Amino acid sequence: MELSARNQLKGKVTNVDLGAVMANIKIEVSEPNTITAVITKESAERLGLKDGDDVTAIIKSTEVIIGK
Repeated sequence: MELSARNQLKGKVTNVDLGAVMANIKIEVSEPNTITAVITKESAERLGLKDGDDVTAIIKSTEVIIGK
């Protein structure tokens, strides 16, 4: 399945908890080893980002979509 969303992490379902309306799905993730982030040039400069820096990638989203 091809999607335009870049924050895709492949994994395996480890638990399905079905509620009356919603379902909680636990997914074990091991790939990818690289996450690509697109941020503004101003933010990159303000953070002083350079090769070799230790950083934390935080994925912000209002929802998670599962594709199978």
